[in-house]
Amino acid sequence: MYVTIFMCMKKKPVLVISSGAGISAESGIKTFRDADGLWENYPVMDVASADGFRRNPALIHKFYNERRHQLVNARPNEAHKILADLEKYYDVRVITQNVDDLHERAGSSNVLHLHGELMKIRSIKNPDYIEELSPDNLDTNVETRGKNGDLMRPHIVFFQEPVPNIEKAVEEVSEADIFVVIGTSLVVYPAASLLNFVRPGVPVFYIDPNPADVSGFPVKVIRKTATAGMAELRDILVKKAEEKE
Repeated sequence: MYVTIFMCMKKKPVLVISSGAGISAESGIKTFRDADGLWENYPVMDVASADGFRRNPALIHKFYNERRHQLVNARPNEAHKILADLEKYYDVRVITQNVDDLHERAGSSNVLHLHGELMKIRSIKNPDYIEELSPDNLDTNVETRGKNGDLMRPHIVFFQEPVPNIEKAVEEVSEADIFVVIGTSLVVYPAASLLNFVRPGVPVFYIDPNPADVSGFPVKVIRKTATAGMAELRDILVKKAEEKE
């Protein structure tokens, strides 16, 4: 009985992070919001929509091959590393809109991808069948088949497709003791709705150099880039954790 009570007392507070394109931008990963309707010089709906995949699957494969080659040369930045380091003090759960693997490569152990994962492909016939690509085998095409023989596609949640992990994300946000939003415009749904599921009284921080209007929520805005904002927030969070010990 006493052992159980002691273990409960030592339970780490839950820190839930909602990260967007702004955190990856500082690692050199461009987003479809960098230019008017273009993503790396392609019309967004041609390379990031279900209709686009039906119209021209070869273009989709080519586009995501290019993104993978860009990703393997990118490195996690200080914001990614700080989040991983905070696992010393918190049960850190990252919910990301990004399809890169920079959170994982920085050392974060609990990452939920809302919009898919660039380094994975999945069966066109069975969306639950997923394979991981290796850095020395990045390219796919319309004839790529999985080990099970199925034709494969990028493991990306396109516009016009449901977001399978949103229910899990809502569950994690509802369990947060602290909630942090980093580098997102809060205009892409359903990810932008996660703020609505934070429990009353839970501290909320929002890091972005050009933050959206969050005046309807009790949010502490840190008007900085992801790396600068996380450096500031780290001190606040570490102090909070140490005060509870």
